[in-house]
Amino acid sequence: MSDTAFTMRRLDAAAPDFESRWAELFGRISEENAAIDARVAEMLDEVRRRGDDAVLEYTRRYDRVSATSMAELEIGQHELQDALQAIGAEQRDALQAAAQRVRAYHERQLEHLGGSWEYHDADGTLLGQKVTALDRVGIYVPGGKAAYPSSVLMNAIPAHVAGVREIVMVVPTPDGERNPLVLAAAAVAGVGRAFAVGGAQAVGALAYGTASIPKVDKITGPGNAYVAAAKRRVFGLCGIDMIAGPSEILVIADGSTPADWVAMDLFSQAEHDELAQSILLCPDSGYIEQVWQAMRRLLPQMPRRDIIEASLRGRGALIRVRDLEQACELADRIAPEHLELSTREPRVLAERLRHAGAIFLGAYTSESLGDYCAGPNHVLPTSGTARFSSALGVYDFVKRTSLIEVSRRGAARLGHIASVLGRGERLQAHATAAEMRLHDIGSDE
Repeated sequence: MSDTAFTMRRLDAAAPDFESRWAELFGRISEENAAIDARVAEMLDEVRRRGDDAVLEYTRRYDRVSATSMAELEIGQHELQDALQAIGAEQRDALQAAAQRVRAYHERQLEHLGGSWEYHDADGTLLGQKVTALDRVGIYVPGGKAAYPSSVLMNAIPAHVAGVREIVMVVPTPDGERNPLVLAAAAVAGVGRAFAVGGAQAVGALAYGTASIPKVDKITGPGNAYVAAAKRRVFGLCGIDMIAGPSEILVIADGSTPADWVAMDLFSQAEHDELAQSILLCPDSGYIEQVWQAMRRLLPQMPRRDIIEASLRGRGALIRVRDLEQACELADRIAPEHLELSTREPRVLAERLRHAGAIFLGAYTSESLGDYCAGPNHVLPTSGTARFSSALGVYDFVKRTSLIEVSRRGAARLGHIASVLGRGERLQAHATAAEMRLHDIGSDE
């Protein structure tokens, strides 16, 4: 990498061509890859029909793991616990500290979730809601370009706090390499069963169930394009959390934070993936130049500099805005996954903002702390879906069941209403079912 090769968009919100350049930057990364989707459909059908045999075949083909049985791919509790004891004390302490913070946050979330409740109306009819945890969930932990023990914590702990009975983890292990930190995180987070399986075949196995991998009620966790396509296809057979796209960070800065800090925060998401998006909004052109120079100086030091450079060149931007108010307007248009408010008065801006997966307040709140150990979940909506969806949490692992117990007096009042509406919809059986209760009540009076 050379300085001359490192390029990045520089936009000015006051420029006449800003909207066209904005549209270019925030257009779709690419249309859905029809070839991937067709391949995933074929793989899922094979897993549905052939179960473990198909999982083994695809694991040999894509992860280069020549297992002869699923028993070889199951990671037992003893291996998880051994990994926890085998990692260094510093890593073990960091995992446990992060897990404690993630657990504490989601326990507080559970307190405010709104549990089961019921009441009687004036007619004596009981109405209410019963909240129960899912029986079994599957968590997908990426394992291709990097290992993600943090994803184990973020997916398994809220499920555990919610009261899910069994948590099944799947994680690809290319060339058979099982990452000890991922296994240790599974031990800390309360994973019940774990399998060294990844890709669309792992999603299919969790959704359909095989002789070895149990069918789950919901699948959570990010993955590559094959995993995303598979989750989209099995939705309805089981639940999913979201279809996660490439990682995103947007920083609103007023020039009060050291430029090196902001540069590194932009790098922190760019290093995930060549399609990751890193954007700075700032009204101070001089400060933007400082950040740019910091990026040029720091990039050669990054082990994943080629990925960072490709991401910043293709999906990154340094944008000069009129003022912080305009920065907030543009941020809400983007609805980013991670939004850093690196300003003197971040809470003032936070009050104005409506759409973001997570908001990081102040110069000391780097996005990376949220990825690992702050406490809130790092599984967040991407690609603008923060306009209508939320971070993964305890509420994703419970369901609500309505409770209705109509009293005798209530049947008389509600039955007439239901009869009128049922006949209005030309649903004779609906109306008659309600009217029968009316007749029964009348015969006893």
